[in-house]
Amino acid sequence: MARISTTNQYTSRIANGMVCHVCREGFDRDEPILNSQGEAYHDDCLVCAQCFRPFPEGTYYEFEGRKYCEYDFQVLYAPCCAKCKEFIVGRVIKAMNTSWHPDHFQCELCGRVLSDIGFMRNQGRALCHPCNERVKAEAAGKYICYRCKAIIDDKPLKYKNEPYHPYHFNCSNPECGRELDSDAREIREELYCLRCHDKMGIPICGACRRPVEDRVVTALGKHWHVEHFVCAKCEKPFLGTKHFEKKGLAYCELHYHQLFGNIDFVSGEVIEDICVTALNKTWKPENFVCWCCETPLDERSKFLEMDMLPVCKKCYERFPGELRRRLTRHYESAQRIRPLAAESSVAQISAEEHEFHAACFPRICRP
Repeated sequence: MARISTTNQYTSRIANGMVCHVCREGFDRDEPILNSQGEAYHDDCLVCAQCFRPFPEGTYYEFEGRKYCEYDFQVLYAPCCAKCKEFIVGRVIKAMNTSWHPDHFQCELCGRVLSDIGFMRNQGRALCHPCNERVKAEAAGKYICYRCKAIIDDKPLKYKNEPYHPYHFNCSNPECGRELDSDAREIREELYCLRCHDKMGIPICGACRRPVEDRVVTALGKHWHVEHFVCAKCEKPFLGTKHFEKKGLAYCELHYHQLFGNIDFVSGEVIEDICVTALNKTWKPENFVCWCCETPLDERSKFLEMDMLPVCKKCYERFPGELRRRLTRHYESAQRIRPLAAESSVAQISAEEHEFHAACFPRICRP
């Protein structure tokens, strides 16, 4: 253990047989004598055992019978703080296989000083007990009680968006006062048991199962917070806009028509009025045109299919002969592979007088 000492200097007036503790020689008359812990030294004998220089201000550190100046003692023996990287003089905290100043040994999550309260080692980190419990609970998928800081093994009670053990609270109804469970309801920052809450007649949101205290949306046979009544497809809140219901779910207009209605093949917009169904696609009437010359087509127009797109008869007749022959062979092979339906559903229209399924030709649909 190191010991800090100081020296006192005085002048010998009388040769009294004193000898230097280092060189074992006497002192001349009027020669300065250094005294340290009752031992006498020549001025040039009391020096640092490492650098052999006199001690600044007469202060030195003694360790294992040898004396050192402050700098050499720190370099040789003083521990270094793992946080500030400076030498530690005085109290040393030994933890996590290193040394610390007492104020620098802190919890790595909350920064709380651990010198006097103890710590827990968790994955190479020094944590205070509350932070360690919280980390363990998160790893196990559990909550930490906001009041007692212990792990909540069962379902927590949420109060002001913080988890609690339910037994910390009682029903706010003076006539009830029973201990609460996780089904308790919060109303205007007060907690009530489920029975007392139901007597108050406050609606419960169908999404979050929390009371709806402000504006309420009633749809699908349930009550909703405004921000929780959303499209089942895109999950965007309706916020008072039009919605469509299908099989107990609510959809915005776009996704309802995408899933259950008609979308224009060209523009991708919802077809709200008349639509044209042809080539297994739906079209707005103004967008159902020849794919080559953009001539408008209707239910009386004769057209042919090329790459599942409509082509008018005039454009088809301008195709090269080889292309038309290939298209003809394609149609004939398609007829052999796909049997035609009843005679009433076959249309006899084309320049080559080929047979086509009725679904391959336009028809007008009204919503």
